[in-house]
Amino acid sequence: MPHIPVLLKEVLETLNPKPGEFFIDGTFGNGGHAAEIAKRIKPNGIFLAVDWDKNAIKMAAVKMKSYELRKLVFANGNYANIPDVLKKNKLPKADGLLLDLGFSSEQIEGRGLGFSFRRDEPLLMVYGEKQKPVHLWLEDLSEKELAGIIGKFGGERYAARVARAIKKNLPIKTTGRLAAIVENVLPKNYEHGRIHPATRTFLALRVFANSELENLEKILLALPEFIKSKGRVAIISYNSLEDRIVKTIFNNFYRQKKATLFAKKPITPSDGEIKENSRARSAKLRVIEFQ
Repeated sequence: MPHIPVLLKEVLETLNPKPGEFFIDGTFGNGGHAAEIAKRIKPNGIFLAVDWDKNAIKMAAVKMKSYELRKLVFANGNYANIPDVLKKNKLPKADGLLLDLGFSSEQIEGRGLGFSFRRDEPLLMVYGEKQKPVHLWLEDLSEKELAGIIGKFGGERYAARVARAIKKNLPIKTTGRLAAIVENVLPKNYEHGRIHPATRTFLALRVFANSELENLEKILLALPEFIKSKGRVAIISYNSLEDRIVKTIFNNFYRQKKATLFAKKPITPSDGEIKENSRARSAKLRVIEFQ
């Protein structure tokens, strides 16, 4: 399935990139959003592409070289470290930042990173090569710790049951084996068939192993350091934990009179977009403009 950028029209309308501006895509992925932003900041715009996946950054160099930009910078790393990347490359404050907190179809389907329970792959589930893979976390965490992670980050009400089954069946080296263990221990009518039984467990382990919530909070709190006055920030989240963090911090900036909100409620995909791209169904876009 080809990658389709989520909420593209809404992102472009709210970020409103203009010729000569400096924009950052902190989650480059397949570059769908980035390409459209680059078209609008040329000529003489500056663009910074950041991604934890080094293959995404290699691809960024190929995809973005054709745009008439004054400066194009690629950085392999987590978006939480954008302030350090800006200092290292002597870049100014930015006119706009986009973070799409989902992961691309290529990461799910083509790379063997173990993000999907629908494919039997090594149980890595991490973006960076130096990160500790999930199969090692499963061995090192206690049953109680594992249950806490699955319950907190996945919202799985059967977290204790799932954690017990995982610890009982170690070692678990592949996604297929983990998915089967989880599915086997959950009720046959789990969520009335609305989602796969392994969905919440996989989400929780991915969020935990990649420190996703901590990294999101870190970059959001740092926004005033590197976003210009009248600069805009757009965040696309896909679960309630992420959205709650974005909502809380954006509202705090608003109450402190540091920024204005584009809307009190998140922007969500149209029925047409969801029909075209089922992965967009849980997406929520929040946008803020700094004073």
